[in-house]
Amino acid sequence: MALFEAHHLHKRFADQVVLEDITLSFEENQISGIMGPNGAGKTTCFNVLTGRFKPDRGQVRFDGQDITGLPPRKIAGKGIARSFQMMNLFDEYTALENIVLALPEVRARGFSVLHDLSNDSGAQDRGAQVLARIGLAGREHALASDLSYGQRRALEIGIALAAEPRMLFLDEPTSGLGMDATAILAELIGEIRKSVSIVIIEHDMRFLFDLADTIAVIHWGQVIAQGGPDELRDNEWVRASNLGALA
Repeated sequence: MALFEAHHLHKRFADQVVLEDITLSFEENQISGIMGPNGAGKTTCFNVLTGRFKPDRGQVRFDGQDITGLPPRKIAGKGIARSFQMMNLFDEYTALENIVLALPEVRARGFSVLHDLSNDSGAQDRGAQVLARIGLAGREHALASDLSYGQRRALEIGIALAAEPRMLFLDEPTSGLGMDATAILAELIGEIRKSVSIVIIEHDMRFLFDLADTIAVIHWGQVIAQGGPDELRDNEWVRASNLGALA
């Protein structure tokens, strides 16, 4: 049994069918990818898998538990974290404060702007460890707004990692990044995969094919191809599409 499974997912908005009979599985200790052209239903699928949208039909299971339709907060509590295509950072806080606020023990007690996190040495140390893990050691006290775009992307991943997930969903992590920053991000994800199972939705096919163990291709709201990068390069549909050229 895979760590994460989705079976026969359907989702429509008014008269528009966006997902039709989507079945996916993501194995533990692997990087799984989701790709497809614009408008294919990738983002809607991602949002259904992570609880932002409830499917009209179908089932989502994580580690054997039915999590279909649970709100994102409860899904996160079961060990699933995600980043967003549009970054969600507290720009007026430092990099370290952004991480500390995401730590489970800080979330559990509730956060107040009146609480002085600087007195919590344990949380500070754990936050610094996360920053070091994502390549931001030495930037603990920099405001999030002062970080480079690539560093902000890394910080968002760090916030997700601070929750100590078993599975991390990344939504278009290379969006807006140049070649150098994309290469750094690839190294970071390659390091993270040693301890966290990862699912990536990505428009940069070269990036995805270089990292992923398995990839699902979604088009017209359906899974039209699945397999490893080499299999998909040889897939007739993928080769006939612009995705094949990009891969």
